[in-house]
Amino acid sequence: MVGPRNRGAPRPTRGRGRGGRGGRSAGNHAPDDFHADSGELNAHLTERFHGSRPHRQGNIITSSIDTAKDLVVNYDIRKYVHEQERITKDAEAGEWLGEPEIPGSKEITLSEAEEVELTPNKIKGKWKDKLKYLRTHYALLREDAVSPLRDAVDRFKREPDMTDDLSISIYEKVYITGFTFGQLGVAARIRFSTSRAKRNILWASSKRLTSGSLVALFPANDKLQRTSVVAIVASRPLQGLVDMYPPEIDIFFSRPEDIQIDPQQEWIMVEARRGYYEASRHTLRALQKLSKEKFPLSEHICRLSPSVEPPDYVRQEPIMNLSPATSAEGVTETDVLANWPSAEGSRLDESQMEALNQILTKSLAIVQGPPGTGKTHVSTLALEVLAKTLKEDEPPIIIAAQTNHALDQLLSHVAKFEPRYIRLGGRSTNMEVKKRALFEIRKAERLPLLPGALLGQAMSNHTMQSKKIIELLKPLHESPNDPFSVQTLLDYEIISQKQAASLGSGAARWISADGYESDPVRLWLDRGLIPFRVNYQNSPRFGTDEDDEDLEFEQLREQEAENGVSDEEDWDLIRGLWCVLEQKWTVPRPVESDLELAARELRSEQDLWKIEEGLRGAVYSLMQSQLKAKILEKVRQEAILYDKNLKDLKIGKWERDAIYLKRARFIGMTTTGLSKYRPLIASLKPKIVLIEEAAEVLEAPVAVACMESVQHLILVGDHQQLQGHCNEPDLEGEPYHLNVSLFERLVNNGVPFKTLLRQRRMDPAFRSLLSSLYPDLGDHESVVNRHTPAWGMGKIKSFFFNHSWSEYRDSQMSMFNEEEAKFVARFYRYLHQNGVPVESITILTFYNGQRKQILKEIRRFAELKEVYNKVKTVDSYQGEENEVVILSLTRSTYDGNIGFLSSTNRACVALSRAKSGFYIFGNGESLQKSQHKLWNEVIRQMHTARRLADQLPLFCQKHNQTTMLKAQLAAEEKSGATEGTLLEMSSMRGSLPATDARYTTGVANSSLPANIAPSSNVWNRGPPANIHGSSKAGWRSENAGPGSGWGPGNQDIHPPTSTEYLPWQNQAHHHTDGYYGARTSRSRLMAHGRTGSRGLRDPLNETTAGRMQWSAQ
Repeated sequence: MVGPRNRGAPRPTRGRGRGGRGGRSAGNHAPDDFHADSGELNAHLTERFHGSRPHRQGNIITSSIDTAKDLVVNYDIRKYVHEQERITKDAEAGEWLGEPEIPGSKEITLSEAEEVELTPNKIKGKWKDKLKYLRTHYALLREDAVSPLRDAVDRFKREPDMTDDLSISIYEKVYITGFTFGQLGVAARIRFSTSRAKRNILWASSKRLTSGSLVALFPANDKLQRTSVVAIVASRPLQGLVDMYPPEIDIFFSRPEDIQIDPQQEWIMVEARRGYYEASRHTLRALQKLSKEKFPLSEHICRLSPSVEPPDYVRQEPIMNLSPATSAEGVTETDVLANWPSAEGSRLDESQMEALNQILTKSLAIVQGPPGTGKTHVSTLALEVLAKTLKEDEPPIIIAAQTNHALDQLLSHVAKFEPRYIRLGGRSTNMEVKKRALFEIRKAERLPLLPGALLGQAMSNHTMQSKKIIELLKPLHESPNDPFSVQTLLDYEIISQKQAASLGSGAARWISADGYESDPVRLWLDRGLIPFRVNYQNSPRFGTDEDDEDLEFEQLREQEAENGVSDEEDWDLIRGLWCVLEQKWTVPRPVESDLELAARELRSEQDLWKIEEGLRGAVYSLMQSQLKAKILEKVRQEAILYDKNLKDLKIGKWERDAIYLKRARFIGMTTTGLSKYRPLIASLKPKIVLIEEAAEVLEAPVAVACMESVQHLILVGDHQQLQGHCNEPDLEGEPYHLNVSLFERLVNNGVPFKTLLRQRRMDPAFRSLLSSLYPDLGDHESVVNRHTPAWGMGKIKSFFFNHSWSEYRDSQMSMFNEEEAKFVARFYRYLHQNGVPVESITILTFYNGQRKQILKEIRRFAELKEVYNKVKTVDSYQGEENEVVILSLTRSTYDGNIGFLSSTNRACVALSRAKSGFYIFGNGESLQKSQHKLWNEVIRQMHTARRLADQLPLFCQKHNQTTMLKAQLAAEEKSGATEGTLLEMSSMRGSLPATDARYTTGVANSSLPANIAPSSNVWNRGPPANIHGSSKAGWRSENAGPGSGWGPGNQDIHPPTSTEYLPWQNQAHHHTDGYYGARTSRSRLMAHGRTGSRGLRDPLNETTAGRMQWSAQ
């Protein structure tokens, strides 16, 4: 017999919390007790921050269940899954069909010398055939998902002693401490050291080891000679990790055959800091399945046919209820193919009406919605028309969006006319939408087991198999204070019966004085047995580094929701029976020669007491290795069966979920969820799929939305705003263009689309900044007639504050501009003090480093420290808007390199979020030198409208006066103040001669955009030429009437009552707070390694002269 003998029932423990870590106090649980509380590590992400479970909300039942009609198994789900499992590589399609779901060791250990063959994405012209299209996108998407870890592993193998950097994290002293047998897989708990980070990790805001990340583990004692093991991060306790040392997380090994069980085996774990495999994993599987399916709409997607016909269901029944879109009496039932009504008398403008027609009558409907044009509104109206038109027994309409936020926003609109919708996956922050999550509906309305369904038997098998593996692991946890017992060694045939008897008889001679009989193996090893301890306390501890604050809480929450364990249901699925692994004793690691001798002795010597004492440690080491190898073999065999049953369990759950979903009118999910739940969704036979933000999604996730039953694909987005995100930057440009969406490719290749042409968000002055991108975009009367309240800026609704403050890189290599951040924070506070609620102001920046810097400055103000301040990156703000937007450009260079600002798509988003007030802070000279078309247009328009200067006009309503706030750049100290007292300068006042070099900065005769004459120099610092005054600190128009003065509308600007220099006006209290300007301290900058000329400072080439030259300009 090779396996262990039955030694009694196992004693597994429940869950994964602090109380169950020891694994010796809990007993068995019923198989249907899988939703019992299992501790901190599995808590909802919000709980892990705040320590309590959210109150359970009420729910709306989708509809009543007719037992006879509804409780029927949908066998299409298991058919889909079984067909997918049978897909293998073939001669026609190629090797890609045989690629595993999760990459293995071989795939992530390719060296740089070994090339990965990739076919470029074809963004112009037709694809040859469906298979080439699918194969190309599969290969590109897989490379994008796998290459970050492969590059990290290659780097680590070349530099095994490296410390963490921006792209790689290395974790030492990695040990397996137990397993949780959940419904997503066998999750291994690992404990590790972060000493190579050289800092304490701010886990609550760090992107490290987020759910769904790929990691590679190497045995620590073989110098990277053995093959690595690939795993996926299952979960991490964000709050718990803050106080937990050493930290712990759960991981899933990539295959059952790769499971590791030895609690005394040390590993080194490698993580790539970019990329999230889980986001691509399900799309890759769906592409493989699509290769074996009918591909609806492929004549347009692959062959670019411009002739788009109506969907079959519309051709058969073209009468639709258009009442949601029209206010005309009697216009309800309309033949949309023959008698489409005009926009006159409707609730829509002409372009919106055309877009609605496009959505309802074209099988592939593409609608471009420039900023503020109401594309979500048009989408919602189209959905309402379909809801009022389609019969009750029609399959649900599928709604998908790139982000959880956008999905919730669209579903909240749907809820106003149709309560029968269900949200799949994700963590919704909208409490009303959250009530309609499938997870919540399941809890509110329990279903009986379906006759013939897989769920009941799979649940029973799951519990049985979990206990079976725990039983196999018993030698690694039942007696942690002793070495392996004689019986265990005998059960696994590590020793013979005679050898076992010799250990027992030899030990019988060693009876203590009190009659206590010691363990025979312990007596036999005697002093050769040593404690097994991992000393984490001696690992270096470091101070907290604020630059490790990668993400704000809500950003991390969104990221985990998109890429990993994404909702309450998934946390439940990770829970399960818990088995601790623990061995407190071992022997010193023997040399190779002793192992060879020990192997001979173990084979030949039947009386183990005759083996010389000095060799017994080596013999026991050999016994340990052999025993663990046999246990591992058995565990892996059972894990394969466990994994197979999990597929049946998933099918069974989906068969149950289909009962709920088929009664819904709409089903919403993210585009990641669209791939993840594709077998379930496909079984419902949907005809209509609408994808919001379609231009921001990579092509593959949209292509796999074309399930065989789909007749109607609706894509709504704007390809001039943000594109899809790639983990591997090399795949974004020539020749691969992976970030080009299906939406953008079809539009650029002549497939018909409609564009919305009237915006309802931005003040016309802001909209005009986008005229080079949207020449036909006009303003709705609602924004033309909008009256803006006075916020301390008078009639100045938009302004470009120009400066030449220097940029830096933080420890994450993200750009920031310290002086600009201080100025922006002060201006933000000023607006708030003048009556603008903080929730009505958003500060946008292109760089996370600048976002953190601005937040740090804002939190210096007591009244703003405890409130939520909307400081966002541009990439996270598409689809959002606010009354006032402050844009911090950050970049300040001589050579025209403006980094992220050079992305026209990003710039478009940044320039189009504001409704009533828009204020830009940046180095306009750098923008102009970049020769970027859009930014040059912004500069031209701002300058022409007299809204660009290095002085910010602040308006006092009480005195009807404007004060110019000027950026002061001075290296020397003023009145004994240092850089650290900048925040105290609000109380500083003074009057200095206008000829002081500190008042005029910049280059008088810099090069200009072609359409600006040198006589009206953009970079000429100071008030406009027609302004007079003794110091020009306060000034007014020479003429009181329209057409003169400064700024939009040429409002009359009165001089201040005194010649104070740049006071900071507080309109709310009608008094002057005092001077505020940006000062610099050379000594402080030197201490931080920051000197150099104006523009990008090189910390490696610091010169005092350069700093002084910059200060004097």
